[in-house]
Parts: sequence; C-alpha cells; structure tokens
Amino acid sequence: MAGPRPVGTITRGTTNPNRLRRVDRWLAGPQSWRLVRSTEPPVVVDLGYGASPVTAVELHDRLRRVRADVEVVGIEIDPDRVTRAASLEREGLSFRRGGFEVPLPDGRQATVVRAFNVLRQYDESEVAGAWSTVQARLAPHGVLVDGTCDELGRLSTWVAVDRSGPLSLTLSWRLRGLTSPSAIAERLPKALIHRNVQGEPVHAWLGALDRAWAHSAHHASFGVRQRFLATVAAVRDEGWPVVDGPARWRLGEVTVAWDAVDAVRRQRA
Repeated sequence: MAGPRPVGTITRGTTNPNRLRRVDRWLAGPQSWRLVRSTEPPVVVDLGYGASPVTAVELHDRLRRVRADVEVVGIEIDPDRVTRAASLEREGLSFRRGGFEVPLPDGRQATVVRAFNVLRQYDESEVAGAWSTVQARLAPHGVLVDGTCDELGRLSTWVAVDRSGPLSLTLSWRLRGLTSPSAIAERLPKALIHRNVQGEPVHAWLGALDRAWAHSAHHASFGVRQRFLATVAAVRDEGWPVVDGPARWRLGEVTVAWDAVDAVRRQRA
C-alpha cells in the first residue's frame, strides 16, 4: 500500500561533487554543537539531494569527523533517484522517498535538515509554508538550513531556521577573483532574492558590504583575504549585527542576524 504523497515537487536535480562544501564546513564548524549535544545518534537530512546522491555521501563523510555515529538520510521525492542511491547506502547513510514532511522512521526528529537549491525553484509565497512543515520535524535544538549556491559552489548563501523561526543569513564567497560582495545577490535564498531592491534591508546589507569593500581596497596589497577581513570588520563597526568572527571571515564567510535583513521584522520594530 502506497504511503502519503510527499510534500513538494521534484527539482531539476542538477548537482556537482563538492558543490556544498561551504555549508558543510559551517555545519561541521560553528554548528557542530548541535551534533555533539544529541544524546542519541543525531539525524541529519539532505533534503532534495537531486539526481546524484553525491552531496549526501559527502555530508556523511564530513560530519562523522564531528560525530562518528551521525546518521545522514538523503530524502528525495523522485522514487527513481532513491532507487539509484540505494547502492551507496552504508552504516550511517541511507536514502528514502519524501519531501518537506521529512519522513523519518519511528517518529525521530532531525538535528539538521539541509535543503540546498530546493526552494529556489518554488514561488516566494511558498517558502514560509515549507519552512513550517520542516520546523515541525526538527529536534528541540535542530536547524533547517535553506540555501542556494552556484554550480561549482563558489558563491553560496543560506538561512538558518530553528523551531522558533529564522535566525541568520550566511554569505560565503570564493575570495579569489572576487570583484564585489554583491556579486552573490543572484544566489540569495528564495526568501530574499526578490527583496534585493532599493529600500529593502537585504539590499542595504549588500550595499554596505560593497562600500566597505571599496573603502578597504588599500588592503588588497596584503591579499584578498586581508581586504575581506577589513570589509567585514568595517560593517560590524557600522552596527550591522555580524554574529561570527575573523576565523570565519578568513574563509570568505560572514553571518548576520536575520533581523537585519528581514523586511517584515524591521517594519514591526
């Protein structure tokens, strides 16, 4: 007997090896406490992994360095993709059919749900509902990571959402060859990509980064990393609520509190 229909629609499924290395590095770094805190083996979901299960395999490899007993579950709506992935199953790595309802066995809850390049194919009006559906499947200290990146993973952005709501926006660049921080705008998550217009907070955030980047041009003689460090330090000093530090900035990554880029919350304040 067939089970309930998965929540969502089949994605285009395009992916590449190592494409999600930036968000995986963040999950294994500043977010690793979520894995360590679990008394039971933590469950991490790669939601909508696409035509190839390579991102789920890589995620398992990276996170078991943090927590050896981590269980990664790749979830896809397309049953053919699940069938093809089955040959790669191993201890701590499995695949199953499903969508935003995150169908885990025995009523288990997810410590992490990574949904990358999934909601980009939906309408902006559908984002809140998708978030809410996943939030209901999170462990008390769990997080949904809703993100987007380019084909090679050189530009990547993601929103962290826990059971209470969105927490932060992270931007991550390949610094070599970077001309301006706002080049990442076309890879903003669906919740923000159409908000990058004059008068919106996320547009102001990218503009502040661009101005600080331009003003930090003299640091370029010491290398692009030093220029980026100076850029983020400048916007933090301006009052932007940057929630990470130089160790992350050196990787070409910066995280800002969600309130700073969310138009709805800013209007209510």
